Amino acid sequence: MNLHQFRFVQEAARHNLNLTEAAKALHTSQPGVSKAIIELEEELGIDIFARHGKRLKRITEPGQHVLKSIELIMREIGNLKRIGEQYSAQDSGTLSIATTHTQARYVLPEPVAKLRAAYPKVNLSLHQGTPDQVARMLIDEVAEIGIATESLSNYAELVTLPCYEWQHMLVLPASHPLATKERLTLEDIAAEPLVTYHPTFTGRTRIDHAFAQRKLEPRIALEAIDSDVITTYVKLGMGIGIVAEMAVRGMPAQAADGELVIRPLGHLFGQNVTRVAFKRGAYLRNFVFEFAELLSERLKRDLVARAMTGHVNDYEL
Repeated sequence: MNLHQFRFVQEAARHNLNLTEAAKALHTSQPGVSKAIIELEEELGIDIFARHGKRLKRITEPGQHVLKSIELIMREIGNLKRIGEQYSAQDSGTLSIATTHTQARYVLPEPVAKLRAAYPKVNLSLHQGTPDQVARMLIDEVAEIGIATESLSNYAELVTLPCYEWQHMLVLPASHPLATKERLTLEDIAAEPLVTYHPTFTGRTRIDHAFAQRKLEPRIALEAIDSDVITTYVKLGMGIGIVAEMAVRGMPAQAADGELVIRPLGHLFGQNVTRVAFKRGAYLRNFVFEFAELLSERLKRDLVARAMTGHVNDYEL
């Protein structure tokens, strides 16, 4: 048995048993993938996959155990490579970050710039996607560190730690009647057309839950994944906007007519927690630990290291 066979089995499982797609991902031929899998099965004396003709139909029970072992082996191969990179060139390499648009646009620029200044030979690769895509990129080792508000803690394959708290903010024209109200209610907001995030992004589930608990149906005029898009359409008069706090930090609470102002909504929707995540069992290089510390002073190296060995899974903000 060899690593090529392990990779072929792993990719076949990742691509829903489609050997053609697995071969494309591995830059090889479909017959070559099929042959390597059969050779591994013969050597092990078991069927990893059940077949119908030449097509793979499902993973067998012994195949599930084989896949778990292959996952461990391939993870440790990746760790060996990172250890080699760490000690052969401690101040260089590539840091791959998976995150959502909001984090990439409003939170990461400063820590990324600081890491780049401290490690000028480190290349940074930023991958953006939905929270579930961020989790999958970590699991598939496309990225080493992930940052998102939703989903990350739902994956057993990941170690997650809270990074910082934030609340939603209401964005509306200074001339809007709600701009003069001291304490907004859910009923106030539900009566207006809303411009806010797509349901899978930036704490939207918390917003929906708050309305549902009060048996209110908000009037959603527009959904977007980009806070700048939300504020743009609020300026155009499509409605009032609900955005993440970090996206409107420079916006005033008071302004002239026609300009946008913000109002806090934490008392209505509660506090959101953005989390950082790593693949469980992964080896983290020095500059990964330092980047975590740049994201939040709470993410000290010792805490992250303990979490990666299973001694810390969470802590209170």
